[in-house]
Amino acid sequence: MTTAIYGVGAMGGAILEALTADGEGEVLAVEGAPERAESLRQQYADRTGVEVVDATTAASRADVHLVVVKPYSVAGLLAQLAPSLRPGSIVLCLALGVSLADLAEALPEGVAAIRGMPNTPARVGRGMTVLSPADDVTDEQLQQVRELLAPTGETIVLPESQQGVATALSGSAPAYFYLVVEAMVDAGVARGLTRADALALAGQAARGAGAMLVETGEEAALLRAAVTSPGGSTAAAPARLEAHAVRHAFADAVDACTDRAS
Repeated sequence: MTTAIYGVGAMGGAILEALTADGEGEVLAVEGAPERAESLRQQYADRTGVEVVDATTAASRADVHLVVVKPYSVAGLLAQLAPSLRPGSIVLCLALGVSLADLAEALPEGVAAIRGMPNTPARVGRGMTVLSPADDVTDEQLQQVRELLAPTGETIVLPESQQGVATALSGSAPAYFYLVVEAMVDAGVARGLTRADALALAGQAARGAGAMLVETGEEAALLRAAVTSPGGSTAAAPARLEAHAVRHAFADAVDACTDRAS
């Protein structure tokens, strides 16, 4: 199966890295700017299976097309691709706010459309991609896309109506955790740690806590209670966070992101 990635920026680059890390498969990378395309050729010259081509070539050769350009560029790109897309091929649009209705209007008959929202931990195989397939996408095609994205991390299938809140809880959410770790590191440095040591401690805590959530399947409240002895040092920290209305702050942040993404 040949995959095309249109737009190899932060997100497209993360997916390209994940899909080609083991040197298997065939990925066609497409960048509109000639200087950027040439830079990609040099960057991936020694990576087996990666070929930098133009959009029309990718459209005619690929089985699955990952559209990762900016939202304002999607319509123009799809108009360029449409004449060359083969029936039975799959277009997975990962651009924010581009609806299945938009895709249906732009794509030729016989081309499957899926709306998706990834996140940047895909680069290290720890991402999450939220998929919303059109009604005519077959189970086989959806499974094909999920298997393709497996090297990037996990996938989940949700109705298109939930893409906005999914973006708030997944697509944009790494930024929230980076902000939390940034604040923890600054606090640790203020108490005498080196920045490197503070980052190692806070980063591993975030990594371990995330793994506990995913691998145990337990509620976050239960895991928090397990490390919070009444009256202990751990209890002092959440109490102070609650005093600063941390729950309200996160709820407000999720609402703001959902409203912007919907």
